[in-house]
Amino acid sequence: MSAPLLEVQDLYKSYPVRGGLFSAKQGEVKAVAGVSLTLKKGETLGLVGESGCGKSTLGRTLMRLEAANSGRVLFEGADVLTADKHQLFALRRKIQMIFQDPYSSLNPRLTVGSIVREPLEVHKIGSREEQNARVRELFVAVGLKPEMIDRYPHEFSGGQRQRVGIARALALNPSLIVADEPVSALDVSVQAQVLNLLVELQKKLGLTYLFISHDLGVVEYLSDRIAIMYLGQIVEEGDRETLFREPKHPYTRALLDAMPIADPRRRRDRAPLQGEAPSPLNPPSGCTFHPRCPYATAACKTTIPVLEPVAGSTPDHRAACLRKNEI
Repeated sequence: MSAPLLEVQDLYKSYPVRGGLFSAKQGEVKAVAGVSLTLKKGETLGLVGESGCGKSTLGRTLMRLEAANSGRVLFEGADVLTADKHQLFALRRKIQMIFQDPYSSLNPRLTVGSIVREPLEVHKIGSREEQNARVRELFVAVGLKPEMIDRYPHEFSGGQRQRVGIARALALNPSLIVADEPVSALDVSVQAQVLNLLVELQKKLGLTYLFISHDLGVVEYLSDRIAIMYLGQIVEEGDRETLFREPKHPYTRALLDAMPIADPRRRRDRAPLQGEAPSPLNPPSGCTFHPRCPYATAACKTTIPVLEPVAGSTPDHRAACLRKNEI
């Protein structure tokens, strides 16, 4: 079996909370609390969870846009977190990111052609003529007209801006793209266009995606495997078909129950979540999901569940629930 393209091992990222007269540390928010995952070349891993669960922080930390507290992030065997500036500069060519907001992620003072050309200039790839040819090629690849390269971001719609962001991410021919909620700010019809573009580019270029989203419907369409995140931890993961057919964590079940059905004649027997998501500043003891879980027992309040295989399921289906084999 070939080694994974990306391997995250026990990654932690927390933020200090300060207050008082001398800004003393009063606690810490554990945004990413011991996450481990793998990503094979050419596949798409969907990372799903509620807002504030730490999924965007995970994406930024494994790219070293945020400094991790501990853990390892191995990309093609090299540890991203311990790479020096020269090694990290080389790794940047292979790992790129598509940001959530197509408005704030583009410099309004640069033309879109300059924005897409910038990675080529920073890495000193090609002559000016070759760079311009590459920019035109990328515009065609993402469904934009080459004559648009001299326009500014404010002259484009949200969907067009996100296509510019995708073109910029593709400029250096990366192996891995971290897509952080890339369609959440777009209209539904435009979302479909951008998702189809991502699928087409993956087939054509052999790309690998870590696709971050709060929308299970979008993730189901795009992903090969799915990881469910809650309060900074992965609580369930598995291939798309298994996870949607036989979810074994109550949080996954609740997310699936919340998905709308495009048929007024069909109804779900919903099991709505109780209460609000706990604060990551003061997470519950034991299983962090137990205050909202309809299956919780006394043991769930004191025992921290381990992410481990589900009996009788597929080999890569794992869940962190004390009652996973009963649900």
